[in-house]
Amino acid sequence: MKFLAQRLGLLSLLAVVGVCAVVALRGPNGMPALTEKRKEIQLLQEVNATIAAENARKRARIEKLKHSRAEQELEIRNRLKMLRPGETQIILPDEPKSEAPKLVK
Repeated sequence: MKFLAQRLGLLSLLAVVGVCAVVALRGPNGMPALTEKRKEIQLLQEVNATIAAENARKRARIEKLKHSRAEQELEIRNRLKMLRPGETQIILPDEPKSEAPKLVK
């Protein structure tokens, strides 16, 4: 009889632990939250990689501007819109932006 009571106590304890585990895993802080955090981490890692690549491109451009006189001259001419004697600059108007389609109610 004592053995049967011990078995029932152990089984009920395992059942309670199992129910608690299921509730904890399916609750708001369980597996759905973990999955969402993993997706968020992956997205942030992709954004971080994009920003790192952009920083590398900007560093390379800065180095090129530091050491290349021709690059410096081009940048100055573009920013100040300066021309050399005898050069002609043609400025074209911007293309008109297409309107967003309007929703009909």
